[in-house]
Amino acid sequence: MSSRSIVSVILLSIVTLGIYAIVWLVKTKREMNQRGADIPTTWLAIVPVVGLWWTWRYCAGVERVTDGKLSQVMAFVVLVVLGVIGMAIIQDGFNKAGERGALASARAL
Repeated sequence: MSSRSIVSVILLSIVTLGIYAIVWLVKTKREMNQRGADIPTTWLAIVPVVGLWWTWRYCAGVERVTDGKLSQVMAFVVLVVLGVIGMAIIQDGFNKAGERGALASARAL
């Protein structure tokens, strides 16, 4: 997973009135799918009821990519209830997963 600044995720989402939040969802979904998650197209996130189902599937990918460090239920709750702050918590999980992956790759060499 790409490492992104947690502060920039929060600030850009607020300054762009949520447009960056959609961009962030698209980019992180693509990265998670490359790592084996099965998350459908991000366009489903903007359909009201289907958006909750899509968010649940997205959070399943979060759990998979973070190796269970951030559970699907916790990711779903923080993303739905806390919004941008939830995105920051999930991005922190992605950053830590990326660091673990880089360490594992370095050890393999």
